[in-house]
Amino acid sequence: MGWLRAGLRGVVLVAVLLLGVVAMMALRLVERPLYGLHRPWTPFITQVVCRTAFFVLGMRHEAVGERMAERGAVVANHASWLDIFSLNARKRVYFVSKAEVAGWPGIGFLAKITGTVFITRDPRAAKAQQQVFEERLLAGHKLLFFPEGTSTDGFRVLPFKSTLFQAFFNENLRDELHIQPVTVIYHAPEGEDPRFYGWWGDMDFGSHALKLLAARRNGRVKVVYHTPVKVADFSSRKALAAHVEGVVRSGMPTERQVAGGEARLTR
Repeated sequence: MGWLRAGLRGVVLVAVLLLGVVAMMALRLVERPLYGLHRPWTPFITQVVCRTAFFVLGMRHEAVGERMAERGAVVANHASWLDIFSLNARKRVYFVSKAEVAGWPGIGFLAKITGTVFITRDPRAAKAQQQVFEERLLAGHKLLFFPEGTSTDGFRVLPFKSTLFQAFFNENLRDELHIQPVTVIYHAPEGEDPRFYGWWGDMDFGSHALKLLAARRNGRVKVVYHTPVKVADFSSRKALAAHVEGVVRSGMPTERQVAGGEARLTR
């Protein structure tokens, strides 16, 4: 029965994704020449697709708190590839991702069509990337990135890297932008390992996705939107990163409010 569930859910999910891609490509033919960088219509397709994905999985999605209306970025803890669906389902965001993702089969194409911003660690590209950040943020795009730099088992929040926060201290952006911390909390199906949805270390995508598709009963995800903070209220990128890290961690259940090195969890 597990294989049958995985097959049926997989077929439906792929069909939903394909329909979303076709609809988005068709709509962008009109949206792009009229609005350029602005995307007033296509993000709604992304939201519908992501909400439908949870319906297909039989997984509950809950959102708590007000979503930021001001210009700026969103930062969240990173526990799974499911975060892409979890964070897109209720809020119009554009992910910031490492450049190599653009070349991944299937996933890279989906990332490009939904407006993902790709970055590289090459210092020679820093100026160009800063310009892209500035253009997208001033256009009203809510950029979303994971300051931990990697995914976890969902039971810890790793220390936030402050590097990307520097972009928000640009003189053209600092007084304009806010940062909204978001906590993503996965609850495993009854009787399963509490880290059921965590995707970390050397886990491969295929087997992890198959496990979720085959589950007789899936659990739930809770997305907590915290109060946005103004970039100009902080003296440095490190101070801002430390603050939002603390806020994201505070949104975790008590037993999960630990730093990366303090959590004694084994796979």
